[in-house]
Amino acid sequence: MLDSSIATADAPPRHDWTRAEVAALMGLPFPELIWRAQGVHRAWHDPTKIQVATLLSIKTGGCPEDCAYCPQSVAYDTGLEAGRLMELGEVLAAARAAKDAGASRFCMGAAWRAPKDRDIARVAAMIAGVRDLGLQSCVTLGMLTDGQAHALRDAGLDYYNHNLDTAPELYGGIISTRTYQDRLDTLGHVRDAGIAVCCGGIVGMGEDADGRAGLIATLASLPAHPESVPINALVRVEGTPLADAAPLDPIDFVRVIAAARITMPRAFVRLSAGREAMDDATQALCFLAGANSIFAGEKLLTTGNVAPPRDASLLARLGMAATR
Repeated sequence: MLDSSIATADAPPRHDWTRAEVAALMGLPFPELIWRAQGVHRAWHDPTKIQVATLLSIKTGGCPEDCAYCPQSVAYDTGLEAGRLMELGEVLAAARAAKDAGASRFCMGAAWRAPKDRDIARVAAMIAGVRDLGLQSCVTLGMLTDGQAHALRDAGLDYYNHNLDTAPELYGGIISTRTYQDRLDTLGHVRDAGIAVCCGGIVGMGEDADGRAGLIATLASLPAHPESVPINALVRVEGTPLADAAPLDPIDFVRVIAAARITMPRAFVRLSAGREAMDDATQALCFLAGANSIFAGEKLLTTGNVAPPRDASLLARLGMAATR
């Protein structure tokens, strides 16, 4: 089945990828894997263009979930103080700065298990304000009801982020306060409301190659592929259960990017958390493997990110540019 991996306009994307097929892709000799990923990437995207998004924590800390990677959980002592939901003016000022810095999408994250309806009303005002600035809007607020998803759509929301995190069978070892089905249910509510989906996961949490293949196969077998697929490298935060996780080999990380590109050809594959620890060569390989989106700005919610001058320098050296 590997020969069917190059999706073109005449051979539309598949939604029946098996774990074995994805594992076989990821296990190809590296030059062959990159060649296949480049073929898919060039069939669907301009390989010289990078979408730039900015992520702001609009409500930090105090989350009741116990995600083993997250410094915002109340279950772990990471030195992070819980804050209140930001005021509208503060959020819009940050959005204007992001646009001035070259971002085309503004993402807002709140450390909630699930928002209350009164929270949705306040976030809706933020969404409307971001859209008025000419930016795409994205939020990640935790689990949603069907009614909340429709309220966000009515506010003009473009994208909702809700990651699967890892392969289904590994999920219980990462979080116990919600189920995999809870995540799938929220994705269903978002789709039913007509909002585009941003959904990916985190690698380097102790999983093996089969676990990484399981994550990509699950994403690629959703009824509709996510329009954005963020691939995060674990940021090890002191005080969390995964603080001492072994770093993932950079080549293995690039293999995940390539598999995401091949199996979900229309998606923006976003090189997300963990970039700060990557050297420029690793990031360049990720772009070669099909990543065509990054988060810009010096912070991603609560952890560090690549400084904007370094991004600008790398893209210039590669002959690549941000696209709006």
